[in-house]
Amino acid sequence: MPIEIAFAGTLFPGLLLLFLLVCVLVWALDTLAGRRGWYRNVWHPALFRTAIFICLFGGFGLLLF
Repeated sequence: MPIEIAFAGTLFPGLLLLFLLVCVLVWALDTLAGRRGWYRNVWHPALFRTAIFICLFGGFGLLLF
């Protein structure tokens, strides 16, 4: 069962916290890849960013169960 987080009397799904964590992680990886020039080896950078986000979010989401 997914974890719920109580904040100021409101319940938030555990995936919301995970979503925010993955957003920060993907932003950091995107910045690193942009500065290092890794996107030159990628066919479609926006699709690659989306795929990285989905893989990380799915992988971390499995930790909640």
